[in-house]
Amino acid sequence: MVGILVIFMVLSSLLVRSAIAPYEGKFNAYDLKTLVFYVIGFIVVFGMSLVDYRTILKYSWFIYGAGCLMLILVYLFAPVKNGARSWFELPGNLLFQPAELVKVILILTTAYLLGQREQQHLRFGRDIIPISAVTLIPFVLVVIQPDLGNAIIYLIILVAMLWIGNAKYSHVVIAFTILLGALILFVTLFNTFNTEIREYLEENNKQHWYQRINTFINPDQASNDERHQSSYAKMAIGSGGLLGDGYMNGELKNKKFIPYPYSDSIFVVVGEEFGFVGSSLLLLLYFMFIYRMILIAMRCIDKRGAYIIIGIVAMFLFQIFENVGMMIGLMPITGITLPFISYGGTSLLINMLCIGLVFSIKLHQEKYKVD
Repeated sequence: MVGILVIFMVLSSLLVRSAIAPYEGKFNAYDLKTLVFYVIGFIVVFGMSLVDYRTILKYSWFIYGAGCLMLILVYLFAPVKNGARSWFELPGNLLFQPAELVKVILILTTAYLLGQREQQHLRFGRDIIPISAVTLIPFVLVVIQPDLGNAIIYLIILVAMLWIGNAKYSHVVIAFTILLGALILFVTLFNTFNTEIREYLEENNKQHWYQRINTFINPDQASNDERHQSSYAKMAIGSGGLLGDGYMNGELKNKKFIPYPYSDSIFVVVGEEFGFVGSSLLLLLYFMFIYRMILIAMRCIDKRGAYIIIGIVAMFLFQIFENVGMMIGLMPITGITLPFISYGGTSLLINMLCIGLVFSIKLHQEKYKVD
């Protein structure tokens, strides 16, 4: 896993450098900043691996409260960036996004609650509803920022951890039926009241929500501007063919047709410059990385450790699937970045913190003792 992280570090810095090259200094030294964040991230990984994860679990409620407080403060006091109040401005032009950290906090808190059941079937009223409520509070706080991408990740983490936490099949069927019904109802209502929804969101300066949802549900009705990112992303990836156009030679990327190529759209850089082969090798690295985490989870004596790892795996899997999927037209456009590859200090450090937790679980299993 450490070896794959080193490969990710090299790939990320090279891809970010290629992504920012056409902008002539607008995104100053993002590639070098990526290396710096990775160095700090490796310190976080090895530092966290030395901390017994069970000690952190004991204080999960305090950490959860601090996370919710940060989400409230960022909404009340943070400046608006890209239409959302999601980032604290730190010295040195650095940004901190609390919603990223809350993903880890939710994994820890949910693992603590699931551990109380000691692998027994989860009860709907006494277990599933309270655990879901723990996720619902930060979910609402993040949706109103608005940050739909991270809010969806919270739900994915919840579903994965409830499943591995021994939820009853009947509860799973009921939940799936409700979600499917809610999705069908949402699409139906969205299409029925399309004009009213568009006008309301435009009045409240949230038209980007409408554009993203409408582009995915009704791609034929969306304007050229609304389809811009999705259309050009697919064109660029398709033009890469089998082996790609070569490093730094992506035509659509160099002509600035791809928005946020260093962040949300970095997979487009991979597809256009390294083709199907390069994209497949990147996905293979992800597979090997996640496979190693699952092996560690399967060997856990303390099931709370397994719950934490499964929450982390679910988070990574969804982010990879969503980011790649939205670039090839399978998923709606969101602000979810590609783990370990996209530029972003907060997301990278949080991802490295998660890997440090996985290492801590691996290293401290031999000291397992029921607390």
